[in-house]
Amino acid sequence: MARHREHASEGYFLTPEAWSAVRNSLALVALVSWLALAAGYALDPRQFHFSYLAAFAFFASVSLGALFFVMMQHLTGSAWSVTVRRLMENMMRTVPLAFLLVLPVFAGVHSLYEWSHAEAAKDPILSAKLGYLNEKWFTLRALIAIALWSVFALRLYAISRRQDESGAIEHTKAAAKWSAPGTVALFLTASMAAFDWIMSLDPHWFSTMYGVYFLAGGAVGFMAILIAVVLGLRSAGYLRQSVREEHYHDLGKWLFALTTFWAYVAFSQYMLIWYGNLPEETVWFHKRMQGSWAAFGPVLAIGHFILPFFTLLPRSSKRNLRLLGFIAGWMMLMHFCDLYWQIMPVLHPRGVALHWLDAASWLAVGSAYGLVFWQGLKEKPLVPVGDPRLEQCLAFHNV
Repeated sequence: MARHREHASEGYFLTPEAWSAVRNSLALVALVSWLALAAGYALDPRQFHFSYLAAFAFFASVSLGALFFVMMQHLTGSAWSVTVRRLMENMMRTVPLAFLLVLPVFAGVHSLYEWSHAEAAKDPILSAKLGYLNEKWFTLRALIAIALWSVFALRLYAISRRQDESGAIEHTKAAAKWSAPGTVALFLTASMAAFDWIMSLDPHWFSTMYGVYFLAGGAVGFMAILIAVVLGLRSAGYLRQSVREEHYHDLGKWLFALTTFWAYVAFSQYMLIWYGNLPEETVWFHKRMQGSWAAFGPVLAIGHFILPFFTLLPRSSKRNLRLLGFIAGWMMLMHFCDLYWQIMPVLHPRGVALHWLDAASWLAVGSAYGLVFWQGLKEKPLVPVGDPRLEQCLAFHNV
């Protein structure tokens, strides 16, 4: 505890009043939005399930992005990120919440997925996939994936918290050992979940790149939310000396790099399907070129890539905190738009049909994740104070 008292003056602990104020706000949003969802389910169950799936996919992908980045920091021995890693870990800590929040997806299988209908057995293409696409295996695969994610997330979080007390280098080594197999397991199971939860909405279509596409989007969403959270804490007077302009510069570089990687994967997927010109593959893009959905392609190309690419390209932009905060918020919106474009044309094939359940679902799922994230900050340091690389992080300077 001596180490905790040493850093308390640097704003490493939230005051009880500040913590309670945010907790109460999140709880109020959760109460109102979940009641609204219950009403929405009674009024329009099918719209509810699609809106809910979009929100669930958004926050699940963000929590997986956090898990991936925590493991990467341990595997690479990163020093620059130590003062923001605890926030990453608390975002990663929300992974087990998916055990509860996936239940409405299970309940809505018949509303969401064509392959769950009895008529699918008469379809020559779908009938060959029903050994994989069926309710029992769909549910089991999801639970196995979430269980694996939770094991790695909670284990890495526990190791980091124990290091707060002892500062022992053995915890750093243990985290790296867990992160190596964890990274492999994450990529395999998250790709499987993406295939099941989103790609199988169009069961005649397939893409071997879809898992990477989903993970790339989640990484962008995670980095955007991380930047927004750090800036929010800064505005409240926390981490002003520990997360300096140099660290924001690197966070901006990561957001820039991930945005570019997402664009590369998205374009590669489109290009491979376009020049293959096979009906079973092009049908997915064709459906998303109908009606007002046709506008989403340019919106994503410009908003999810061109705008952030050229905005974040200059060094000065990544060190301008107001601009960086704006782009982080913008990329959160773009990540949701990307998932919305992937999911909603199945329900509304003629064009975009915004519904109040879209916003209610996002707020309900987001407030649940927010409460779990915020609970992890109660009376606990905002940075891993026992990490032996902390002093190196505080002295970090971009070349």
